[in-house]
Amino acid sequence: MAKKLAVIGAGLMGAGIAQVSAQAGWDVVLRDVTDEALRRGTDTIRASYDKFVSKGKLAAEEAERALGRITTTTDLDAAADADVVVEAVFEKIEVKREIFRTLDELVKDDTILASNTSAIPITKIAAATRRPERVVGTHFFSPVPMMRLCELVRGHKTSDETLAAAREFAEGVGKTCIVVNRDVAGFVTTRLISALVVEAAKLYESGVATAEDIDTACKLGFGHAMGPLATADLTGVDILLHATDNIYTESQDEKFAPPEIMRRMVDAGDIGRKSGEGFYRY
Repeated sequence: MAKKLAVIGAGLMGAGIAQVSAQAGWDVVLRDVTDEALRRGTDTIRASYDKFVSKGKLAAEEAERALGRITTTTDLDAAADADVVVEAVFEKIEVKREIFRTLDELVKDDTILASNTSAIPITKIAAATRRPERVVGTHFFSPVPMMRLCELVRGHKTSDETLAAAREFAEGVGKTCIVVNRDVAGFVTTRLISALVVEAAKLYESGVATAEDIDTACKLGFGHAMGPLATADLTGVDILLHATDNIYTESQDEKFAPPEIMRRMVDAGDIGRKSGEGFYRY
């Protein structure tokens, strides 16, 4: 019998997690608060499957079967019989804790409760439940269908059994996992990219070099596929500002203190590709 996955949040990350899981044989229920958000999510999934089919990487019948495994709902109760729940909503601790508090009342005793957070400590989210040992971080990367990494995060009380089940799930949908054994804010990857983006933004802000030249230095000097400022624009300057703020608040480590230019860009709405302007114009 196919296992059931509930994905909470149908944005770019939630839709991507639903897509790869359905393709791997999971029955997926995708939940968001509005029908419009669910429509956008399923349109994104359909377009991505179509792209894989057109490139010959996925058979049309397989894509149709995978789409058939995804149902959508605005009702959180639909997660009640899920074996694994992955939360992929906005990076606000209050929102996440409220969702986990509700899920704790709804789901089966042995359900794995996972968060796709990139910067909030799992322990803080797990504390909203009566089963912190069943809560784990599964930090996927965007775009989920293309990016092979999944960062598994052990909260202060996450059990070995839960971590093993999360690994089995992530590897089963085609990901390579790294394990974060200490629940520090930002984990491994967000700390690394945040430190790099903060320093790159400071260099840009103080006129040391142009955005293009800073990114070229990282691409050609370090072999990065994309420079840190282009990455900030792709991810969203607002998202990275929020992440660096979270890490700085938790760690009080000055290297994560976001420079003023990032705050002013967000104030002005220049948050990257999605707004048409960030460190670059689009």
